[in-house]
Amino acid sequence: MSFAISTLEQGLVYGIMALGVYISFKIINFADLTVEGSFTLGAAVTAKLITSGVNPIFSIIVSFLAGGLAGLVTGFLNTKLKITELLAGILTMTALYSINLRIMGKSNIPMLNNKSILDYFSFAGNYRNILFFGLIMIFLVLLTNYFLQTRTGFALRATGNNQQMVRSMGINTNTTITLGLIISNAYIALAGSLVSQYQGFADAGMGIGTLVAGLASVIIGEVLFRERNILWAVISAVVGSIVYRGAIAVALTIGFNPTDLKLLTAILVVIALSLPGLKKIVISSN
Repeated sequence: MSFAISTLEQGLVYGIMALGVYISFKIINFADLTVEGSFTLGAAVTAKLITSGVNPIFSIIVSFLAGGLAGLVTGFLNTKLKITELLAGILTMTALYSINLRIMGKSNIPMLNNKSILDYFSFAGNYRNILFFGLIMIFLVLLTNYFLQTRTGFALRATGNNQQMVRSMGINTNTTITLGLIISNAYIALAGSLVSQYQGFADAGMGIGTLVAGLASVIIGEVLFRERNILWAVISAVVGSIVYRGAIAVALTIGFNPTDLKLLTAILVVIALSLPGLKKIVISSN
């Protein structure tokens, strides 16, 4: 029972990060590598504020805004300075490593003795984490679904599908790309903020591997659930996160070392990416 609860908790909280990755990689079709920096940024800002006596709710809001600012920087580098997508993300991520250390003042900040947002849900006992993360996830899924069906949301989706067509309609693709990156990295920083409170600490290296984990979640969700509409696509990213965390937990349970996690993640992504092709081969052979 505790295994299932832990897997669901991690799947839900990291599902927020998967939503951010989904927006950048799938909605606006932007290969954003800022993820690993903005995830840690959210954790760093939250840890610094909470240990300084700031209310956890306010800390989360500031972390959310800080992540959006990181996305804005990446968007500026790409759209205004004409730096390629990959390099713009790498530059922001690299800069954020030093910024995060500057914010934290050291490489690790423990928060076990400080009040977190989860303490407000102590009435739920052992299910407090699931309750809080579940409520946050439902809110974000509904909010994301609503936004992507607004006029601005349609512009973002169209930008990811065909930028040239969008520009011919008089829409500034530089604006839509930057907006998508702001929302994406704000979500990712929010995930970092909540993960740091869930784990009880923030570490300068906690963002390493989050991009691949986020992509794995999105890809697994796409493979398991065929996309029918925007709501279904958003939900599939979250479900993919839960499945991914479950697979990692099972691997650790059967004897794999924690140092093997990155290798396991890479293998999972390869399997998820190759499944559609394997299905076509099997169908054509029959």
